[in-house]
Amino acid sequence: MLGAKVGNDRADMDDPRPELSSVSTALDELTRRLSAMADAAAGGDESLVTELFEIERSLQGARRRLARLVSEG
Repeated sequence: MLGAKVGNDRADMDDPRPELSSVSTALDELTRRLSAMADAAAGGDESLVTELFEIERSLQGARRRLARLVSEG
């Protein structure tokens, strides 16, 4: 049906901060998991370890940006 609202439609959301906070928490968990994977891979495939740490740093940056958005409210 055209024009029907979907249950997760965010167009009319008043305050996105609670959901952004949840996303930030999820990024924290993903970052911890990637860090543990990189630590476990240390001494093995150096290109894999390097990529995992690069991804971890990117996720940390994204988490900081989300935290700023949530706190600016």
